[in-house]
Amino acid sequence: METLKGNFKRYIYKSDKGYVIGLFKVKEATGEDLAFYVNHTITFTGYFHELNEEDTYLFYGRLVEHEKYGEQFQVESYERVLPEEKDAIVEFLSSGLFKGIGEKTAEKIVSYLGKDTLSIILENPSDLLLIPGITKKQITNLHHTLEEYEASYQTVLKLSELGFTTKDSLLIYNVYKQNTLSVLDENIYLFMEEIEDISFKKVDTIFLKHGGKRDDLRRIMAAILYVIGEVCNLYGHSYLTLPEIHAFLIRALGNDVAPSELQKAIEQLLLDIKLVLIDDHYYLKKMYEAENNITKRCGYLMRKTDFSDKKMTTYLKEVETHFGCTYNEEQLEAIKKALEKNILIVTGGPGTGKTTIIKAICELYSRIHKISYDHLSKEVVLLAPTGRASKRLSESTLLPALTIHRFLKWNKDGDYFAVNEYNKSDAQLVIIDEFSMVDTYLFDHLLKGLRYDTKLILVGDHHQLPSVGPGQLLKDMIESKMIHTVELKQLYRQSLGSNIITLAYQIKNDQLAMDIFNVQEDLLFDPVLPSKVKEKTVEIASLYKDKLMAFQVLAPMYKTLNGIDQLNASLQEVFNPPAKNKRELLINDVLFREEDKVIQLSNMPDENIFNGDIGTIDEIRVVGSKKEVWIDFDGNKVRYTASNFNKFKHAYAISIHKSQGSEFDVVVLPIVKGYGKMLYRKLIYTAVTRAKKKLYLVGEIDALKMAIQNYDTDIRHTSLKNFLIENINE
Repeated sequence: METLKGNFKRYIYKSDKGYVIGLFKVKEATGEDLAFYVNHTITFTGYFHELNEEDTYLFYGRLVEHEKYGEQFQVESYERVLPEEKDAIVEFLSSGLFKGIGEKTAEKIVSYLGKDTLSIILENPSDLLLIPGITKKQITNLHHTLEEYEASYQTVLKLSELGFTTKDSLLIYNVYKQNTLSVLDENIYLFMEEIEDISFKKVDTIFLKHGGKRDDLRRIMAAILYVIGEVCNLYGHSYLTLPEIHAFLIRALGNDVAPSELQKAIEQLLLDIKLVLIDDHYYLKKMYEAENNITKRCGYLMRKTDFSDKKMTTYLKEVETHFGCTYNEEQLEAIKKALEKNILIVTGGPGTGKTTIIKAICELYSRIHKISYDHLSKEVVLLAPTGRASKRLSESTLLPALTIHRFLKWNKDGDYFAVNEYNKSDAQLVIIDEFSMVDTYLFDHLLKGLRYDTKLILVGDHHQLPSVGPGQLLKDMIESKMIHTVELKQLYRQSLGSNIITLAYQIKNDQLAMDIFNVQEDLLFDPVLPSKVKEKTVEIASLYKDKLMAFQVLAPMYKTLNGIDQLNASLQEVFNPPAKNKRELLINDVLFREEDKVIQLSNMPDENIFNGDIGTIDEIRVVGSKKEVWIDFDGNKVRYTASNFNKFKHAYAISIHKSQGSEFDVVVLPIVKGYGKMLYRKLIYTAVTRAKKKLYLVGEIDALKMAIQNYDTDIRHTSLKNFLIENINE
């Protein structure tokens, strides 16, 4: 742990939750790397309550290298150092913090009370009556202000002593302020209910450690909320039943709960409107509201009068001429209805031209509304759930496309969207590609950030993997039959005769014809023992040494003999073996090398890099103890330092989940029974549909059959379908 002592200078950024980026003037420092900053200013980050320029602070933390802003001091904890010298106390009292106390009055107080001035004001304020010219009002103000000033620090200290981290303590204090300790006494579990970053496990550990009873009603209530949230996020559900809650509750609490106590807790949560009960289904309030908001918006858009234009057919012919193509009947219907309807779903499997439809819709919109293609992006917004999907969409339409998070201006540090119900977008039409990947909460946030009459076009294939978060929006919307839907079934010419596409449709329909493999060069199956799968994959990879970015291995899981980690280690030797001119760096026992293929694991919007983006290591720099990795993402070179080396992995093999929204010319799909529960229909269907020109399956044919027949993992408990039927039929 390194230490800085000095003064706060100014804020660069401050979030509502207390996250701060600022400048700090260093007076003293411990640590070799920090010596340079004595009598200089350093950028710092961390969680704080209030900082002011008059105080002296001790910051405890470490010097880190930010990928964009350079060296920063990352504060893990801090303390305020009250002034001790007489001059410093005078400066403190006359700083403006204490109303009505100027420099002369401050000097008079300190000359009488000396170095103990501040402790006397706190403990024996009546002693100030002995000072000539000091009024009772001034004494009361001094005492109360200093008490409040100390209380904030003492409250944070109290929380830290209980077992909360400094960050947690400041998050809590910044929400409750002077009421923090009373909330702590009333119900410590409110912290985890009302502050997303405070976990149930942390609060529960502290509660039990300090004498809390295992059968305390507040504990059971908090655990119920925690269980419903965690299980729904994990399995994609919208609600749980009472038996499910009880079963998971026992695991969360580490002890059984009497049915009467469970019922009492449930009833209180319903009374407090923290849970909603509909038809024996228990929802978290925010999930119920999200599904309801989506239902109401869809209902409104469905009832709203359609748009019509007598020249629609003429414009459609102009679009065909413009692009030099002839659309089939399904495509024409989709393009036409996209402009007529206020909400439309366009769905279809691979090869049916969903992206082509989006391109035509944009062109038709510009002609009907007589706006230039350059102006089009101000009215029509193209969105996708992932960075790679948005890039593909932009490349195919030649229009800007954004991730939903970027469009909503997600603030990572504050965890909020700047585009919201109070600051709406002016978009007239929003088209969302790969909509099957969008979860309920994110779509709800998007709708809140759009005007109520903004037209929506939702494009996707609900047979692919659903969203990582709760919900199955596209599936529920289509199956409700309440929203106008155009299904594209006819394959494009380049897809006709493609055995990859045929296999995808067989998987979707729970079929598998063995004579489909090894007939044409686009679909090959190599039956090998599980112990030989990696060896065979490497053999295939060696055929594509010069096509690194076009070739991709997809696997269901990271661990095991044929998992992603093992495959990457072997494939690195094929595509990027050691060489004297290539620098290397060991990160968490994994060896990275210049020219390695890597995948981004989280969003970095400031760098225009998103989860799932694939690039290559352009340069590794090691200077003393400082290490840097520069990664090239299609010409966008991004610097990584030790603080964020965990944001990328090798990408010779990647997970099928990470591949969603992407396409590759050549895909190798290892498939063995050892993948266990990860063998299910939607996962394999998604993997197969990532291949554009060639697909190799390597392993056990029985494993493929198991996956096709297994759709249990696809089952999610959601209500949107029924809500739509009930609402729109009213």
